[in-house]
This record gives sequence, C-alpha cells and structure tokens, in this order.
Amino acid sequence: MDILEAQNLTKRFGHFTAVDSFSVTVAGGEIFGLLGPNGAGKSTVIKMLTTLLPPTSGTARIANCDIVRQSGAVRRLIGYVPQLLSADGMLTGYENLLIFAKLYDIPRRQRQERIKSALAFMGLADAADQLVSTYSGGMIRRLEIAQSLLHRPRVLFLDEPTVGLDPVARHLVWNHITQLCCEYDTTIFLTTHSMEEADSLCDRIAILHRGTVRAVGSPDELKLSLPLAEATLDDVFVYYAGGPLEKEGGFREASRMRRITRRLG
Repeated sequence: MDILEAQNLTKRFGHFTAVDSFSVTVAGGEIFGLLGPNGAGKSTVIKMLTTLLPPTSGTARIANCDIVRQSGAVRRLIGYVPQLLSADGMLTGYENLLIFAKLYDIPRRQRQERIKSALAFMGLADAADQLVSTYSGGMIRRLEIAQSLLHRPRVLFLDEPTVGLDPVARHLVWNHITQLCCEYDTTIFLTTHSMEEADSLCDRIAILHRGTVRAVGSPDELKLSLPLAEATLDDVFVYYAGGPLEKEGGFREASRMRRITRRLG
C-alpha cells in the first residue's frame, strides 16, 4: 500500500521552475531514493513534502493526509533529518532527545522509555550522558536520526544522511536505516549523491534533473534500461541526468561540503 503519493507537484520562484510536475508513489516500508545533480530540485521536493515550502501547484499526500490542507497532521506523521546540524553540542545526547520529546508533545510518562529505546536502537546508550561536542561524526548523525524517531514517524526524510562520514561510520548508519524499515516499519525517503549508497540501500530510485523526474525504478531495473552491458548506477545517473549541471560545484558548493565535513569529522 502506498504511503506517499505526489502528483504533478510543482514549485516556481518567479519565472524559474525549480520542480516541474514531480510525480512518484512510495510504498509503506520502502526505502526510496531521490538522486540528481546539485540544483536539480531535490531539496525543494523535500521541503514541499515536509510542509516547509508550499507547492505552486500539484498535490501530495502522506498516509492519506494532504501536505497543504492537513499540514499539521502530516508533520505528526513524518520525521526529518536535514543536512545541517540539528543537535546541540553543549548538551548531552540524552538532553538533546529530551528537548525533542517535549517539542513532539510526547506524554511525560512515555518520554523516558522512548528516549531510552531510541538511544539503544541507534547504538548510543553508553554515550547518552556525554556532551554531543565529544561525539564523532557518525555518532552525531545517529543521534539526529534518534531524535527524529521519538514520535515514531510513519515516513522518515533523510537529506544526504552520510555526507562527510568515513566509510565505517557510513556503513553503520546504513545498517541502522535498514533496521528502521524492518523493526519500526518506517518508510524512508532519502536524497544522496552516493551511487554506492543508493545501490546498497534503496528499493527504488527516482532520478531528478532540472526539476523533472527522468526515471523511476529499482537499481537493477534502471541498470537494465540502459543500452550498455553490465551498466552501473553511475552509468544510469549520467544517462538520465545528462551529467552534472553547469551550476554544480563552485565556491558555494565547496564551502557547503567543507562545513558539513568539519562538523561531522
């Protein structure tokens, strides 16, 4: 059964169309990946689906709740882990989760159990009383995912969940994401620039280029759709996304990546 459905979702900023008729469906319990070059519209899609940005036209529903007309209900159904830091380094891991439990209006009698469960699930029980400023990059990312799980969301949005992490931390986060689907029955909607990540984690992938969905399918289906023998997901990306956008890279993107790497490194 589909838990997320977007139909012709469009966002314009003046004369510029950032997202053009975005249409996808995501099944409950699925790990769905959104790939595309920088500037393709991925962040705009995420912001619309998480009710942070109203669409210009089109519709989207999460667990049968409209993202515009029932935005409050949608927010209670979803979790969101952005690229930018959402944990406070001057507080402990436990204290960070306690603040989020209060923000999510989790009843007082349930808070301790929810916090304890989330920390244990993400492998952070032993570090609960340590300041987050002492955490490694992988621990910070796992804490941020733990925060997003406290209200037990139906759909979890992850924006480049492993950017800036070393290979060991990256694979550990991958394992936890996979466990979320199995043990929490959580649907994952993630963006990534890592073809290895998309190939390893995602049940299906949509490739976005210049605001338009160019292809949707499982990694294997997309590879087989190419007129190449033994195509890789990198080949798929280049074929459907047409290579990097002209705006990709440059000073702004380099600065963004260095900031993320510093805070997680």
